[in-house]
Amino acid sequence: MKEILYQQLSLDYCCPVEEVTDSANHFHVYQPLEGRRRFNEEKGCFLKAVSLKNKLLFTGAPEILKWCETQYAAFPGEWFMEPKTILPLNEKLKEYGHSVTHLHPFYIATERSKIQPVDYDVVLYRGDEIEQFRGDGRMDEAFSFQPAAPDMIGAGAWKDGRFLGMAGASADSPTMWQIGINVDPATKGLGIGPTLVSILKNEILDLGILPYYGTSVSHINSQRVAQKAGFIPAWTEMSTS
Repeated sequence: MKEILYQQLSLDYCCPVEEVTDSANHFHVYQPLEGRRRFNEEKGCFLKAVSLKNKLLFTGAPEILKWCETQYAAFPGEWFMEPKTILPLNEKLKEYGHSVTHLHPFYIATERSKIQPVDYDVVLYRGDEIEQFRGDGRMDEAFSFQPAAPDMIGAGAWKDGRFLGMAGASADSPTMWQIGINVDPATKGLGIGPTLVSILKNEILDLGILPYYGTSVSHINSQRVAQKAGFIPAWTEMSTS
C-alpha cells in the first residue's frame, strides 16, 4: 500500500517515484497528469508542496517554482509548515494574486480493523444511493459531490431513524480514496466516528485501494478519529489558491 502512495505522489507532484523516496527536495513544473488526485482541483495548481520523509516536493507554475527552489532547495521538510516559513512564502504568492489556503496532515491505512458490535444500525451506501444526501448539511464532510472526485461509498449510523453519523469516501484518484466523517454533535465521544471510518476503511482495502484521511493541523478530534480507526500519519501538504 505504501507503494501506491509513492506512485500517487509522483503523479501529483510530476516527478519520478525515485524522487518521492530519496532524501532530496525536488521542484517540478505542474502538469495535470492522468491518475493524479483531483479533489478540489477545479482551479488548477499554482503551487503546492508536500512534506514526507523529512524532505519536500514542490510543483506549480514556473515563475513561483523558480523562487521556491532558491529558498527551499536544502530546507528540512519536517519544519517547512512552520509559520515563520509559510508567512514569507504567502507574501511572495500575493505578488501573483495567490495565497496559501491549506496546511493539512494526511493519514493512510494499510490494515483492516476488527469492528466491535454496536447498538445502532450501520447502512452502507454505494454509487447512486449517495445522491439522496445531496444538500444535506449534516454530511458535508462525508460527501463532496465533486464530479472530478466522485463519492463512491458511505457508511451511515442510525438509531430509531435518528442520524448519528456518516463516513464517506471519494475517488480522488483510481488508486486512493479519501474518507471524510460527520458525527451528530450530540453523539460525539461515543466512538461513532472511528467505527464508521474503520468500516469504510475495510471496504476500501478489500477493493485493493488505499484509503486516506486528511484534516486540519488544529483539528485534534479529527486526528484522533483517524488514529483510532487505524490510520497512521503519512505526509503533510500545502496548497494554494
